[in-house]
Amino acid sequence: MVRGYSLNQDLKLLVNNPKYSDIEILCKDERKLYACRAILAARSEVLDGLLYNGMKESFEKQISLPTINSCGMEIILEYIYVGSIKENSLTKDNIVETYYAADYFQITSLQELIMNNFRNSLENNYTRNYLPELLSKVAEIMPLSEDNILLDLFVKEIASVSLNDIEFGRLSITALQYLLFYTYEKEIPFATPEYEVFRYSAILAAKQVSNITYKTLMERLPTLEQIEDSIQLENKFIANHQKVSKELDPLIKYIDFKRIKRSQFDFIEPLKIIPAEIIQQNSEPINTDLINIRGIPIYRIKESDLFWDESACGSNLNISDNGKVVSASDYCNYQRSVRANILLENKGIYEWDVIIEKACTYAWVGVCASENFSFQTAAGLQPTGWVLGSGGYCANSTSKYCPSFGDGTKVTVHLDMNKRTCAFTVNGTKYKEVLAWNDLPSKLYPVVSLRRSGCFRIQPYQKN
Repeated sequence: MVRGYSLNQDLKLLVNNPKYSDIEILCKDERKLYACRAILAARSEVLDGLLYNGMKESFEKQISLPTINSCGMEIILEYIYVGSIKENSLTKDNIVETYYAADYFQITSLQELIMNNFRNSLENNYTRNYLPELLSKVAEIMPLSEDNILLDLFVKEIASVSLNDIEFGRLSITALQYLLFYTYEKEIPFATPEYEVFRYSAILAAKQVSNITYKTLMERLPTLEQIEDSIQLENKFIANHQKVSKELDPLIKYIDFKRIKRSQFDFIEPLKIIPAEIIQQNSEPINTDLINIRGIPIYRIKESDLFWDESACGSNLNISDNGKVVSASDYCNYQRSVRANILLENKGIYEWDVIIEKACTYAWVGVCASENFSFQTAAGLQPTGWVLGSGGYCANSTSKYCPSFGDGTKVTVHLDMNKRTCAFTVNGTKYKEVLAWNDLPSKLYPVVSLRRSGCFRIQPYQKN
């Protein structure tokens, strides 16, 4: 390559190149990297202080960074030299270490770049599957702080997932403590009922003690679904209950026991893993106005509670598969609408999926009002329908919201009844709230509109 034509390309030659270095960097994992001390100092006040402080570091040819891993430091060097990083430099294996290093060296522009990169990957669903591991890694190397924007992002994403969907062992005890602390008595969207928060915490604590204790507690503590189904569980003695209690202790103060019903304490009390005063304080029935989910509740609609309503259905539409599927007959030449059976009226966030098993012309998916709605016409043509059309446009809005969609599309509706707003995820990409819909009614139903050849399935939201 001919030098002198591109400053960026020329400076890349210096990155981690021992030929042009005057200092070695010894990282936490004992790997050595090479750099030019003047460039490091010019780009970071922290590095300037380390390298030109008049102490021995100012004269030695090696500096030790015992808290910085080389995978993060390599990207720091790349950014320091050329002001950018390669498109695929950040991965799930180095993003936390890189952010920590950028924070340590106070390179705020790189922190912002990392956050933007991560938000984009979340929108495209690239990183959701390993968020528990990322939060656990953050918990290992970064202090608990409410002004840590990376921690804030991780916590809010994981809070929107039911803990029951996170396999035990993926989330460390410290990471769970971060999650519970950050969401305790705060208005943050949260998906897990408080009894299930306790159950997950207790079983995770037992897993730290032994596999036998973990399996025993799994058998002793039922899920809410098992409680509702009156499943009889084996009453095994927990020999290590004091050890479990010790592991559980850091989490106890961030569990809101006021949100757990007294009847559910009947399963908790015999375990002898929480302080007696907590049992005593909750011996009286809780305030029935207190919702069993902390923060802004994200309601998980049960499969059995969600189906198309035959009594609220336009003509020439057929409902099948136990109410899960609606299809239009060959005689359905005009748009007809059908709503689901479930009324959405409590404060909180509701989410559900509509699968376009077979597309049709001008399909609509969204919500409708409980009154003044006609099922004999399209929801998108009515003032009491707030829906996304298959052409990518929303009702009552002239701007394009998303690409057009057809056969096999999964549309997720995100209805926030606290803010009275709505957003959609289409084929895994989540889009922002529809700006034109900023004051939806207090009572709404899921709704779709379709015509000949259309076939739509409704199901509870299945978050990856």
